[in-house]
Amino acid sequence: QVQLAELGGGKVQPGRSLRLECAVSDLSQINCLAWFRQSPGNGREGIAAIHIGRGLSFLADSVKGRFTISEDSAKKSVYLQMNSLKSEDTALYYCAAAKLPQEVLFEVLVGTLYENSFQFWGQGTPVAVSS
Repeated sequence: QVQLAELGGGKVQPGRSLRLECAVSDLSQINCLAWFRQSPGNGREGIAAIHIGRGLSFLADSVKGRFTISEDSAKKSVYLQMNSLKSEDTALYYCAAAKLPQEVLFEVLVGTLYENSFQFWGQGTPVAVSS
């Protein structure tokens, strides 16, 4: 069983930055970690994913150019750096992970992120962007 814990959420003004961290109990049991977010009244949106240990990543169009995803294997963590935040980025942010079959991993890295592909989930951390 892999445990995930999100850190770093909070309230920030538009245009500012936040960095979310997903701490992973055992990186060796997963090959992919993704960030999803859910705003009130909406379903979960997959916004970023990374191939653990390889650096290959995906970013959704809604965050491309503003967010980056990275991994620090020594700290067993994956980060979501969020810059130029907008009010529409307000949501509950989740990290999710799995050891995916290669064909599914490929689909994730080209942008097909389905919630049910991911076995392990964190509890979520809130991000509120408001002046």
